[in-house]
Amino acid sequence: MVTSREISKVFSLLEPSHQPTMLEQLKEYTHFQLLVATLLSARTKDTTIIPIVKRLFQKYPQPHDLAKADIKALEQELFKSGFYRAKARHVKALSTIVHEQYHDQIPQDFTQLIALPGVGRKTANCILNYAFHQSAIAVDIHVHRISNRLGWVKTKTPEGTEEALQKIVPRELWNKVNMLLVDHGQRICLPRKPQCGSCAVRGYCKYGKKNV
Repeated sequence: MVTSREISKVFSLLEPSHQPTMLEQLKEYTHFQLLVATLLSARTKDTTIIPIVKRLFQKYPQPHDLAKADIKALEQELFKSGFYRAKARHVKALSTIVHEQYHDQIPQDFTQLIALPGVGRKTANCILNYAFHQSAIAVDIHVHRISNRLGWVKTKTPEGTEEALQKIVPRELWNKVNMLLVDHGQRICLPRKPQCGSCAVRGYCKYGKKNV
């Protein structure tokens, strides 16, 4: 089993070359805007979502703006995003709830967050992590893939990976999991043809040791 010392070492090796993730790039945005941006990022590249988000919030900066927006107009704004029709419905419904029930403030509770339309475990944990700076492990496809390649976990689903990582990653490092592994997965540890030859943590990776 991987030790907390190894995990800390991997993170320390990834940090020098770390490039900001989408939520780090949007850190000046409101908590509500970060929530919407995270919801929209599902199954869509950050390079596609960031311009969409910036245009969207120029037109609809507040929850009540999106709540009263025409659904067809929202679909047009989100057209380049994957599953744009479903996302438009979720954004409108979520914005209505945030405006009417939470008085434009995003809840800081995991259970309340995942009860919002379109908000799953990853999105909720991202908001707790990046917006509220609470200890949370947000597992997306990159975190799931890399955690398994490293040999830290042996899981079939992101939910299983989240649960397994909570048991082995020191709590003070939870907020580094998504930040460092997402960036690493987007640039180096690719789904196909990972760049193991230029990977800073290959020596700590079961997959890298086996395939290089």
